[in-house]
Amino acid sequence: MGVARPFACAGLTAWRGWRAYCGGMAIIVTGASGLLGSALVEALRADGQEVVKLVRRPPRADDEAFWQPAEQTVDRAALEGAEAVVHLAGASIGDRRWTEAYKRELVTSRVEGTRLLAGALGELSRPPEVFLSASGMDFYGSTGDRVIDETHGRGEGFLAGLCEVWEGEARRAGDAGIRTVQARTAMVLSGRGGALGRMLPIFRIGMGAPLGSGKQYWSWISVDDWVGAARHVLKNREVEGPVNFASPSPVTNAEFTRTFGKALHRSTMPIPAPAFALSAGLGEFAREGLLSSHRLEPRKLLDSGFRFSHTRLDEALTAVL
Repeated sequence: MGVARPFACAGLTAWRGWRAYCGGMAIIVTGASGLLGSALVEALRADGQEVVKLVRRPPRADDEAFWQPAEQTVDRAALEGAEAVVHLAGASIGDRRWTEAYKRELVTSRVEGTRLLAGALGELSRPPEVFLSASGMDFYGSTGDRVIDETHGRGEGFLAGLCEVWEGEARRAGDAGIRTVQARTAMVLSGRGGALGRMLPIFRIGMGAPLGSGKQYWSWISVDDWVGAARHVLKNREVEGPVNFASPSPVTNAEFTRTFGKALHRSTMPIPAPAFALSAGLGEFAREGLLSSHRLEPRKLLDSGFRFSHTRLDEALTAVL
C-alpha cells in the first residue's frame, strides 16, 4: 500500500520515523513474497491496513524496508510504532533434498531472522502489540493416531528440534513484554503452490498414491483459513504462545489421496508408494515430512472463537483448486 511521503527528499527512513512519531500503525511482514506472506499481505491491504514488507535488497517503495538476517541488520525506524510484526521468512522445507548443508540453511534461515527481530523489537521505545512468528506442526514429531493440542511437548527428529530452537528465539520478544504467538502450521492447501502444488502434476496424470502405509495422519489447513487465523490472533489479545494453525479435521494419508483424486476427477493408484523407496529417494525429508503422522487439534483457535471456513477436506480442495 503506497502512502505519499510528507517530504519527498527525506528518504524512506526519515519517512518511516515521521510515520511512527505521528502514530502510524503498520503491520510489518517478513517472507511477504512467499505463499502465506503474499496471501496475508493481500488480505490485510484489502482491509485498508498499511503493510510494510521487510526485504533483503534496497527498498524500492514506501511499503518496503531493509533487513539482512545474516548480518543481523534491520531498519529499526520501520519497526518503531508498528502495530504488529508477522515473521514468515525461512528456507522451504520440501524443495530440496536434505543434505547436511541444506539442513544448516533450514536452521539458520529461521533462527538468525527470528533472533534479529525479537531482539530488535524488545529494544524499541514503541514496540508492537504482537509478534506472530511462524513455526510448524513438526514440533510434535510423529505422534501416530493421538490427537495433539498445544499442551503436548516436543517430539523427536530434526524438524522437532528446529521448531524448538525457532520458537525459543521468538520467545525473546515475549520476555520483553510483547505478546508473542508461534503459529505451528499444518500443511497449507493452496492452488498457488506449496505442498499441494508439488503434488498436482502427479495426481493430474492419475499417478497419485498413498505413501507408505497410508495410515499416517496429515493435518492440513486451507490458505484462506490460515490467513483468517493469522488475522484472528493479531486482533485477539488473549491468544499467545504456540497455536496450532490446522483444520479441526485431519485425515489419514490414504483418505487425503482418495479425496484429492476425486477433487481432480482422476483415479489414484491402488498400490501405495513403499516407504523404503520414498526414504531412498528423498532421504530424511520422506521420513519426517511425508511418512510421519500429525493429528492436530486447533484448541486455542477454537477456544478463542475462531471459526474455520473449511473443515472438510473435499470442500477445502474444491475451494483452492
